[in-house]
Amino acid sequence: MRRVTPALALGLTALLATPFAAQAAPGNGSSNGYGNAHTDSYGTKAVYAPEQNSRSYQQVPAGFTPVFTENVSRHGSRSATDSSDGDLILALLDKAQAEGQLTAKGREFGPKAQALEAAMSTVGYGDLSARGKEEIHDTAVRMAKRLPTLFASIAKNKEPIDVVSSGQGRAVDSANLYGAALAQTDPGLTSLIGTTRTDKDLLYFHKADGGAAYRDYIANDKRLAATLKAVTDQPKTHRAARDVLKKLFKPAFVDRITAGEFSSIGTDVEAATAVYNLYAIAPAMSEESPGGKGWGMDRYISAADADWFGYISDAEDFYEKGPGFADSDITYKMANVLLDDFFKKAEAKRDGTSDLGAELRFTHAEEIIPLAALMGLPGSTKGVTTAKPYTYGSNPWRGAAVAPLGSNIQWDVFRKGNTYLVRMLYNEKETAFKAGCRPVSKGSKFYDLNELERCFGRTGSND
Repeated sequence: MRRVTPALALGLTALLATPFAAQAAPGNGSSNGYGNAHTDSYGTKAVYAPEQNSRSYQQVPAGFTPVFTENVSRHGSRSATDSSDGDLILALLDKAQAEGQLTAKGREFGPKAQALEAAMSTVGYGDLSARGKEEIHDTAVRMAKRLPTLFASIAKNKEPIDVVSSGQGRAVDSANLYGAALAQTDPGLTSLIGTTRTDKDLLYFHKADGGAAYRDYIANDKRLAATLKAVTDQPKTHRAARDVLKKLFKPAFVDRITAGEFSSIGTDVEAATAVYNLYAIAPAMSEESPGGKGWGMDRYISAADADWFGYISDAEDFYEKGPGFADSDITYKMANVLLDDFFKKAEAKRDGTSDLGAELRFTHAEEIIPLAALMGLPGSTKGVTTAKPYTYGSNPWRGAAVAPLGSNIQWDVFRKGNTYLVRMLYNEKETAFKAGCRPVSKGSKFYDLNELERCFGRTGSND
């Protein structure tokens, strides 16, 4: 149980009590197949869509040819990791039904929630959904299409493709699916794609030895605990929770939930959060829905309330995994092991000490989010203070943009003579490296590898 300093929590609550509409305009939400829903409201459970068509990429500088590619990818869309949200809300629905306290929507919601839970159980809790498998397959195919001469060269020269994962089921499955999809694009790659190996230190570092200080921060840091309590336990949250519950339960029953009569099952905020979590995971399970038409969970939570609970989810990820407090790097310094591996693989290709054609890594949001902060990727550059906490209005960080399901970071390496250039794709969008890194020309997305070594303070820089 986290201990909270009352004065700090009260101060933060006052600062966070800005009306949500004033914090930020909601996301446009249309690109990932949500219809008119707000993409931001799904947080890191947002499903994947590439952010740029490769036809609009910059031309590779004259004379350069691709010689290597490497990535790190979050696993694809998945089911919920357990049944706790469904169990909680269904238990309350059962009690209310027995007393005639359900609304018309409440009578609809129960069977839908049961069907969604059954579908997730069939898929396997925490495992890739059909949509997730498609996301990974299609991302691999697009990689091959973007770099046809590279993969033709890999096949011709018999260059190995190394595949590594965190060892967790959905990451292993994503790695295997990705490799299989690449092989389908060119059968000559099949024998070159290595059996997926596990490297927990590299791709599950928040749970490995290198994450010990981080885990202590999560468990024991008083400022973090106070901040998260202030974000969650504010009047707006309780009002939003009541709005959510009033769609399902008659007012008298909502009053009883709020009063704590069913606290052994869940509080008002816990019950509303369970509804939100089912809403958030539903798009990832869209192909398992009846007729593949979707679950319609947005019918049971208003856009404003989904946005609010999405903000709460984003705030937790921001403080626990992302830029966090501006005076500390505890949430992301452990990602250095992964950034270091990116450099090592590119440098080995340049130095002629590696014959790899590609390095493919598969991991989780807990690794993508801190890596994005460490690298200064768009949206992940701004930490906060206790006096000015994270809000949508004051900070660009959004889980749906930083680390949606299937999110990925890719470096493509190009060679001309003894010069090696790197292009970075972030969710398949050409992306500049952090401020202070100089591209080969103004506005270019291509960087000399020596310059990146200088910019990121790598030892052995040739600059």
